[in-house]
Amino acid sequence: MLREGLKMSPDEGQEELEEVQAELKKKDEEFQRTKLLNGPGDVETGTSITVPQKKWLHFISPIFVQALTLTFLAEWGDRSQLTTIVLAAREDPYGVAVGGTVGHCLCTGLAVIGGRMIAQKISVRTVTIIGGIVFLAFAFSALFISPDSVF
Repeated sequence: MLREGLKMSPDEGQEELEEVQAELKKKDEEFQRTKLLNGPGDVETGTSITVPQKKWLHFISPIFVQALTLTFLAEWGDRSQLTTIVLAAREDPYGVAVGGTVGHCLCTGLAVIGGRMIAQKISVRTVTIIGGIVFLAFAFSALFISPDSVF
């Protein structure tokens, strides 16, 4: 991670942010055009032109399914998952499971709530370098601190 971070340009993530914003704008415009073309339906009868949905979609939002799938696929086999596996093998697996879940929830929550602001203030390069330093710190602590030692 340190090597990747040091090789990155300072504005590496800015291009991706701009791509996502352009794609969202395009989808919003497409949605508005579709809405205008289909019309509001018959106001007097209260009917509208809708696509029939399956019953399970009433309980599960499509954005929920998309976010779940995206997060699962993005996290599968990455450094944080591998590090969690090593930590769980070395320490209490229940504590690692709870700590990993809470940590991921906090990180994802921070990304959802302040993602745009953070992306404009902190570069991907900085986050990658900090992540590399944290991984090295945990590696050294695993080398020199016994799992049985109590602080």
